[in-house]
Amino acid sequence: MAQFPNQSGPIGVFDSGYGGLTILSEIRKRLPRYDYLYLGDNARTPYGTRSFDVVYEFTRQCVEKLFELGCPLVILGCNTASAKALKSIQMYDLPKWNPDRRVLGVIRPTIEQIGEYTRTKHVGLFATIGTVQSESYPIEIHKLFPEIVISSVACPLWVPLVENSEYDSDGADYFVKKYVDQLLAKDDQIDTVILGCTHYPLLLPKIRKYLPAHIRIISQGAIVASSLEDYLRRHVSMEELLTKGGSCQFFTTESEEKFKKSASVFLSEEISVRHTQLD
Repeated sequence: MAQFPNQSGPIGVFDSGYGGLTILSEIRKRLPRYDYLYLGDNARTPYGTRSFDVVYEFTRQCVEKLFELGCPLVILGCNTASAKALKSIQMYDLPKWNPDRRVLGVIRPTIEQIGEYTRTKHVGLFATIGTVQSESYPIEIHKLFPEIVISSVACPLWVPLVENSEYDSDGADYFVKKYVDQLLAKDDQIDTVILGCTHYPLLLPKIRKYLPAHIRIISQGAIVASSLEDYLRRHVSMEELLTKGGSCQFFTTESEEKFKKSASVFLSEEISVRHTQLD
C-alpha cells in the first residue's frame, strides 16, 4: 500500500456521482480562499445499492487517488461512502498511508445538529438503500441523542431523477409524494427530516410541497461547510497544510463531456474536467 508524506495541497471532495457537488459548493461558499479538488467516481455510480465491501473498496481507491493528487484532507461528500467505508478507512488505511492525513464524512456533522432542530424528538430520514440498510444514522444519532426516535425511508428513484435532470418535472411529483407519504405513515410526530443524500437538495422544492409546513428539513451542505470551518479552526496543523489560491479542479472516472453536462445541473459555472483512472 502506498505511503503519502505530509505535503501542502488542496482539500479533496469525493462522491460516487454528482451529488457531492452540492457539498463542494457550500464549502467553497463558506471557505473560498482554499484550493479544492473534486473527484467523481461517475463510471461506477451509484454506490447506494452496492455491498459494504464493494463500497469500501471503491471509496478507498478514490481516497487514495486524492492523496496521490496531493490532498492532505479528504471529505467524503457521499452518505453511502460515509456510512459504509469511512470508519474502515480511518481505522485501517490511514495508519498505513499517513496517520496525519484526514478523511471526514458528512453523517457525523449532520447528526451533531439534530438536537438543535427537533422539539418532538421524532426525526425522519430520506436516504439511499445503502445508507438506510447501514443504519448509520440511527446508530450515530442514538450515541448523541438516545431519546430521539428516527424513521427511515429509502428513496431509490430520487437519485436517477436528479441525474437525468427530471428533478423539476411533473413526473417527479409522484415519486417525491410516494416516499414522503411512506415516511409520514411511519410516524406522525416527526418534526424534522434529514435529506441523507447529497442529490436530494435539488428535489427540495417538491419535498417541501408534500411535507407539512411545520416539519423542518435539514440539507447537509451548509452544515458540513460549517463543521469543516470549525474543524480547521481546531486543527491548525492541518489548516496550515492546505493551499490557499481559491482554485477548484475536477476529475471524473467517466467521460469528461458527460461529467460537464451532468455537473451543470449542480453548478452555476463553466468548469474544465479531467478524466482519471483508478487502480
